[in-house]
Amino acid sequence: MKLVNYKLKYDFAPNRMGMMLYDNVVDLQQASEQMHENEVTKESAYPLPSNPDEFFAQGAASLRCAEKVFSYIQRNQPKLQYKREEVILGPPVPNPSKIICVGINYADHVAEMGSEISKFPVLFSKFNNALIGPEDNIHKVSATEKLDYEAELAVVIGKKASNVKKEEVFEYIAGYTIGNDTSARDLQKRTVQWLQGKSLDHTTPVGPWLVTKDELTDPANLSIQSFVNGEKRQSSNTKHLIFDIPYLISFITELITLNPGDIILTGTPDGVGMAMTPPQFLQDGDTVRVEIEGIGAMENKIIDM
Repeated sequence: MKLVNYKLKYDFAPNRMGMMLYDNVVDLQQASEQMHENEVTKESAYPLPSNPDEFFAQGAASLRCAEKVFSYIQRNQPKLQYKREEVILGPPVPNPSKIICVGINYADHVAEMGSEISKFPVLFSKFNNALIGPEDNIHKVSATEKLDYEAELAVVIGKKASNVKKEEVFEYIAGYTIGNDTSARDLQKRTVQWLQGKSLDHTTPVGPWLVTKDELTDPANLSIQSFVNGEKRQSSNTKHLIFDIPYLISFITELITLNPGDIILTGTPDGVGMAMTPPQFLQDGDTVRVEIEGIGAMENKIIDM
């Protein structure tokens, strides 16, 4: 199933949890209530919150209940459905407690950036101020002249994870989505720490939805591409990750406890603007589209601030 964080256009109500039914958005809490009215069982009576943060905070319990609701709406016509053009999608997890990013995790990207393959994963963090939805504009502030794109597979954690063994990693995953680790290269490179170039306000789109792990069963073999103004810039496959998802989560959870809703951005392949000859950085009015097989696509416009 595909879980979304949505709100109706021209509506000032808070964002709500939903799920995709073909091309429509179904409100998760309302569908849950409809299911309980029609198919009341002790097992299905778990209350689902409408708030996306509360939904993910409840971890595996929310996901199990959502699976039952999804099964129900596939069998029955839900009362309230919204056409895709009637809603605005936010990042699937709007306020994760942690956003952990992995740098230089594709060999070809390591080479184009003039780096060396690291013995251990290169980790850095982002903050929630950077997160935006799959349709939002990416803000280009005056502090940077070298804004760049990075298409990435994002992993969302489904339950509290600490010291997880590699063979058990997938038990802790809620699902997968798309990330664009938009990076201010001039700010990133002016010190040995990358944070200032990686966590600018309103620069990291994630979405369009969370595809649960039961639907996307092989994250280690997905095509990943990016386009700037329709021109293909990146084209690779997640099978080329240097440190794969089981290794990454096992490695990270030896150091840091991950909570439900936490996001891991797994790294970008080669083809970034900084490595082109001459370098091609994002400008006001440009559009960046990121596509990942089995998930979908998102497209964001760059605007000067």
